[in-house]
Amino acid sequence: MTRQSERVDRPTIDIDELQVAIRTMYRSVAADPQAGYHFLTGKEAADHVGYPSGALNDLPDDVVAAFAGVANPFHWGMPAPGATVVDVGCGAGLDSLIASRAVGRDGSVIGVDMTPDMLSRARRSAEKLGVDNIDFREGRAEALPIDDGSVDLAISNGVLNLVPDKLRAYQEIHRVLKPGGRFQVADIVVEKPIPEGTRRDVDLWAG
Repeated sequence: MTRQSERVDRPTIDIDELQVAIRTMYRSVAADPQAGYHFLTGKEAADHVGYPSGALNDLPDDVVAAFAGVANPFHWGMPAPGATVVDVGCGAGLDSLIASRAVGRDGSVIGVDMTPDMLSRARRSAEKLGVDNIDFREGRAEALPIDDGSVDLAISNGVLNLVPDKLRAYQEIHRVLKPGGRFQVADIVVEKPIPEGTRRDVDLWAG
């Protein structure tokens, strides 16, 4: 019998090349968020995808500037006070910082990202704001550096569409969630088949 994981239609793409392309793209965003990309960044992006203005008003501009998400993962509710949250693909850390306020001093947030430059920016932002309940870690969605069954809420914003092995990423999220834990994902969904040539285009994946 063929296992479910073996039946998944994965694209033929060089994973190492893709990871380099993604890191290169988001290294640029971390260094110069306003350089002009084919996607919105910063407060303009956050306003466009539905973040309430109150969530951003008292954050310094440079904390918000490198945001590059596709929607608002808190649309379905904020983390509970005292909860443990993982932000899968945390980027410059905006969602992690918002979550850290919601969980309070008794809670914690783990931000995971594969781009060191984004993590550096996120750590600087947390330090600037005096936030001490976030732990930013380098890692990938397909191999989260988090213990089994340790997370109450997983959030992700515009990241799973960059991951070729989506089944593995979802399995990892399931692994780290506690029984009854929740996952709130904001991402791009394509409902029509994508031509194989397009699926092999690293530049399209990375963007």
